[in-house]
Amino acid sequence: MKINIQSLHFTANTKLDKGIRDKLTKLSKINERLLAANVVLKIDKSDRLDNQVCEIRLELPGPDLFAKAQSSTFEKAFAIVYDELHQQLLRQKTNTIRNRRKAVIV
Repeated sequence: MKINIQSLHFTANTKLDKGIRDKLTKLSKINERLLAANVVLKIDKSDRLDNQVCEIRLELPGPDLFAKAQSSTFEKAFAIVYDELHQQLLRQKTNTIRNRRKAVIV
């Protein structure tokens, strides 16, 4: 799986970059057909303290999966997005298995 990380208007440190890459490679164990993960890290221009945004789009054959979160740190925002994408992949896998069983029964 190819992982692209964009940090808009700032430079992400290597610890954040490595942590994101390590966690995203674990998602490929759920679905081996993952083609790419596009990560966008940006700072929202607002007066709020939770102005750090993480967006991830997982490219798969068929529809892509997407999640976005905003928090006080990029690590927290990434954790929220990761959990959401993990759940989406598990739901997709369950639906795929269920559809295969229906096809075999018919």
